[in-house]
Amino acid sequence: MGIYIVKRLLMSLPLLLLISFLTFILVNLSPMDPAEAVLRAQEVPEITDKLMAQAREDLGLNEPFIVQYANWLVACLHLDFGDSYVNGQPVLSLIGPAFLHTLQLTLVSSVVIIVLSIILGVLCAIKEGTLVDHSVRAVSFFLISLPSYLLGAVMIWFFSVKLDLLPTSGMETIRSYILPVSVISAGYVGIYFRNIRSSMLNNLHEDYVLYGRASGLPEKKIVLHILRNSLQVTVSIFCLSVPAILGSTVVVENVFAWPGIGRLSVHAILSRDFPIIQAYVLVLAAAFVLFNALSDIVNAALNPRLRKEIG
Repeated sequence: MGIYIVKRLLMSLPLLLLISFLTFILVNLSPMDPAEAVLRAQEVPEITDKLMAQAREDLGLNEPFIVQYANWLVACLHLDFGDSYVNGQPVLSLIGPAFLHTLQLTLVSSVVIIVLSIILGVLCAIKEGTLVDHSVRAVSFFLISLPSYLLGAVMIWFFSVKLDLLPTSGMETIRSYILPVSVISAGYVGIYFRNIRSSMLNNLHEDYVLYGRASGLPEKKIVLHILRNSLQVTVSIFCLSVPAILGSTVVVENVFAWPGIGRLSVHAILSRDFPIIQAYVLVLAAAFVLFNALSDIVNAALNPRLRKEIG
């Protein structure tokens, strides 16, 4: 298993390198010169050619493109993403705390999503065709169809304004997590529990289920075996849900004023703060690659036959 993990991680390196290159050229695709963006962010009253030349020199933009990329990549490997164009602070000092806040929200949401998806998936599979099955699927379909900003606004109006039960913004207490986690979980649970339900229904007709019942195994043990085999299909979805939530918290963080990386990225985009935008894209893309590798590793741990694909 150790050899498989090492080989799978090594396979991710070329993709990470490609992502870093595409992230770097993001600045060059912008219609605004980075030097001009710095001067405008610093609110320089009059941008002259001399100031532009000095800014380009300070940013290293006069170097050949490949040299610029190599210097930037080496700096990123040392967690040096440059300085913010707006306030001059190191990007890491800004994006680090924001990322941790978003990660907290993401992990709590992921736990809620996984637990509810498994419970509802098993329940609907066991109660296939009943009122419970139809009702849960109908409610989930309705919640999936609602935009997150609309659902968030409705929940703020009802639980915070009308009932005065929950805070509308911030992350001061545990109660602050309830509304944003509920909005994030609403859409994902509706998708993931359907995958578990479908996979369990397929496994219900397998021979090992028939043999288990014929051997007199308790129904609970049979359901656990079916669930274990069904999770092999959905484990990749669960692993990829973490980076997916990381990337989809932008709307929720702005609705609930959550001090996370999504909210920070919106401010960076509006102010053309390229170093923060680059760091945001790089972190999210790397998260997708690494969690994709994690899903393969977990699948290989559950199903040893998959290790032969790389081993």
